[in-house]
Amino acid sequence: MENFQSQTVQSRYDKGMLSKINNAMTTNDSSDNNAIDNQASNDEAKYLADLMMQVANQRSKAAFAKLFAHFSPKIRAFGVQRLSQQGLAMDLVQETMTRVWTKAHLYNADKAAVSTWVFTVMRNQCFDMLRKVQNNREDAYGDDIWPLFESDESDETDNDFKLSATLLKHVDDLPPLQKQVVQGIYMQELTQQELADKLKVPIGTVKSRLRLGLEKLKGFMEKHYD
Repeated sequence: MENFQSQTVQSRYDKGMLSKINNAMTTNDSSDNNAIDNQASNDEAKYLADLMMQVANQRSKAAFAKLFAHFSPKIRAFGVQRLSQQGLAMDLVQETMTRVWTKAHLYNADKAAVSTWVFTVMRNQCFDMLRKVQNNREDAYGDDIWPLFESDESDETDNDFKLSATLLKHVDDLPPLQKQVVQGIYMQELTQQELADKLKVPIGTVKSRLRLGLEKLKGFMEKHYD
């Protein structure tokens, strides 16, 4: 009986020790994993900072391509969530990374990590796009703008010529991607699908760039010709 009680006590002791050992191992494993994760995060931050410095100081296209590959899926996912359109999400990627390229010299590693800086640029650009889309009407595809330049009234010929010249000058002031689409649709007389195929982008991207471009043109016309 004493032997049995002794074995029972020993068994409980052994189980208690095993539990403590397992808990200690779990804690150590968790600490080790956190340390590994932190180290990986630090390594990635240094890697991205090095790439950004190459872009800023050397205008390295190879470094920019790596930054683009790293951030574009994240920006696209954010764009799909906030803008609800694949085409606009891709526009957000392009506009954000274009700004990263042109403003890389403004990045200060002492103030923020590269990812923080890029995502700040992304959010600001997304806000601008949302504001423009909200102010943009779905019927603003040009029907209320371009007929001004297609009048058949002979007594308005001179005015139409001046108006067309003004329009063409303002088209050149559009952002490059919007200018490309407006020129393709209205000057090269391509369909939206033909232009999408030519540019190798989704037709939704063509539509969104066209809407934004025409909205800017419309604002210009209203400002100067109301």
